[in-house]
Amino acid sequence: MTLQQLKYIVTIAESGTFNKAAKPHIFVSSCNPLAKQPFVTMEELAPYPYLSYEQGEHNSFYFSEEIFSTAVRQKNIRVTDRATLFNLLIGLNGYTVCSGVIDKELNGENIVAVPLKEEGEMHIGVITHRKAVLSRLAKYYIEALKKHTSSE
Repeated sequence: MTLQQLKYIVTIAESGTFNKAAKPHIFVSSCNPLAKQPFVTMEELAPYPYLSYEQGEHNSFYFSEEIFSTAVRQKNIRVTDRATLFNLLIGLNGYTVCSGVIDKELNGENIVAVPLKEEGEMHIGVITHRKAVLSRLAKYYIEALKKHTSSE
């Protein structure tokens, strides 16, 4: 991918249907010692396994879901299934970096979000073609994103 292509995609994303900046957080098990802290640092995370979601064989570095994907970690586990990621967060006492948006109805009380004290921000967004007509479900999804990210 060329720099020009990447700039074009970023321009589209910034003018897309929905674009919201979020400060980085971690998801951890509610039993993890870090779960009760007001925030955590990368140094505090070092002894814990880092879990990341691999989007497939042709996953692009430029579209990584994780803001600190280039950070070197001692323990790194990649999964291809989000349910497995959450099960391993609990079972291995690991963590993943995220936006902090979590649905307790969907994920239960076992996973909590803790702010990560690092510089940077994540962009949560939906990119649509300007001539696309959104379905009722797509509009509902975008409204849910706005609702769940409004406190960020």
